[in-house]
Amino acid sequence: MINLDISTALFLYLFFSVIMLLAAWFFLDFGIKLKMFVSDEKYIWHCPICSNNYIDSLSEELSECPRCGSYNQRAVENGASDR
Repeated sequence: MINLDISTALFLYLFFSVIMLLAAWFFLDFGIKLKMFVSDEKYIWHCPICSNNYIDSLSEELSECPRCGSYNQRAVENGASDR
């Protein structure tokens, strides 16, 4: 049988408990960060007909609103010109 004094057993218990808590915290925090959605502003569209905000990452210039079906054109930013 393995002989352990009380201080060694207490140290091992606390050590492995802290390791398990840190591992659980790391994996749970990493899993939450993977599920978060970060959108780029160029994918967010606003429909002036029904005031719906939606995300369309496939379209660059013309997008169809999923709520009302109207086609929306990307607004020209200030300072940009089509020349």
